[in-house]
Amino acid sequence: MTAYADKTVLVTGATRGVGRQITDHVLAGGGRVLGFARQASYIDNANYTHFQVDLANATAVTAIFGEVRKKTSRIDIVINNAGVLTSQYAMIMPPAAAQAMVNVNLLAPFLISREAAKFMRKSKWGRIINIGSMAASLEPIGDSVYAATKAGLSTLANVMAKEFGTFNVTCNTLGISAIDSDMLAQLPRDKIEEIIKSLPVARFADIDDILNVIDFFASERSSYITAQTVFLGGVN
Repeated sequence: MTAYADKTVLVTGATRGVGRQITDHVLAGGGRVLGFARQASYIDNANYTHFQVDLANATAVTAIFGEVRKKTSRIDIVINNAGVLTSQYAMIMPPAAAQAMVNVNLLAPFLISREAAKFMRKSKWGRIINIGSMAASLEPIGDSVYAATKAGLSTLANVMAKEFGTFNVTCNTLGISAIDSDMLAQLPRDKIEEIIKSLPVARFADIDDILNVIDFFASERSSYITAQTVFLGGVN
């Protein structure tokens, strides 16, 4: 038995990168996945249901739950994984890029967690897991808005933990360090390597590092773990 056996898990950014690997992990563990992504999906699994939605569009995010309700009466676990990053000095950051980070990295997780919690309230059980970033703690130059949205994600989870705790829903955040991905490829490799060298565990993350903490947060045994942020690699 795994944390996902007979569970319905909503994963955002489900079709690429870390989100795709999370999706495959949940499916392999016997779970059902509701995948949210802007792109179409080519995941061929009877336990996977795809919802094509632009997470930058708050109206579309809220509206898609009408489609979700046609497919399922329950959501047990939410993994808010999707994120966008524009790394740029604050004085020349395009406003549209800043707004996109706020919309996808912070507002979409708020809306998704809120709507999913309505399902969880009925079943009196749930797990909301946010994928944050080491940027929230390290505050690297060029990442002012990105870091702020990821710090806000932890605060969002902490407040929701208080609001949703009465119906047995936990809310936690995983602050991942650098992992090879499309997002990381946007950044200068030498700068990333400098940051990695400064960590107590001076290596890039791999997917098992991430899945290990997600599994912990999702576990039945973690019902007393809420309003926590766990950073990988020794970031604090």
